[in-house]
This record gives sequence, C-alpha cells and structure tokens, in this order.
Amino acid sequence: MASPSPQLQRNALVPGILAAIALIISPLPLFAEGLGRTIVLFVVTILALIVAWFALQAGQWWWTIALVIIAVVWNPVFPLTLDPWIWVTGSIVGALVFVTAGAVVKNERTTP
Repeated sequence: MASPSPQLQRNALVPGILAAIALIISPLPLFAEGLGRTIVLFVVTILALIVAWFALQAGQWWWTIALVIIAVVWNPVFPLTLDPWIWVTGSIVGALVFVTAGAVVKNERTTP
C-alpha cells in the first residue's frame, strides 16, 4: 500500500493577507502621517518578518529576501522619507508580494 501524500499547510497566508490589508489602507488620510503611519509601519514590519520566517522554514529563501527588504523599507525605527506616489506604488507592490508569498509558501504538516 502506498503511503499517503504529505499534507501541506500555509502558515504564511493569514499574516500575508493582514499585511496586504495594512498596506492597502496605508495611503488613506488617517494612516498617511502621524500615529496612524507609525502603527502601519510597525504592523507591516512585524508581519513581513513573520512571513519571512515561515518562508525560511519552508526552504523558499527567495521569499525571505523579498520580505526582509520590505521589513527594512517599512521599518518604524529609521523611517524613509520618500515621495507620496512612491509610497502608494510600494504599498501596492508590497501587498501583491505578501499575498503571493502567503499563497505560495507551504510547509509539510507535522503531527504532534
């Protein structure tokens, strides 16, 4: 009898979707500056590092590199000062990276 195929789980999907939502709402006036912007920067950076960790565990290091770059660009400790249109474009590209990484990064399910 053949062994069943391994079950896969997408650990990065929920954090990827949450980060994409944060990036999509980031150009709104409430989150464009001040405390709202700082909160978005923290959320995106933390979720980028979480998804990067899941990608590294799955052996997909190329997603780890892309997500660490996102974490550096959106870091709240040393925020970058870029033109608003660059932030909007970056938010859209970053959201696409998060959703794609969340959908593609898969780990084999382990039984406890």
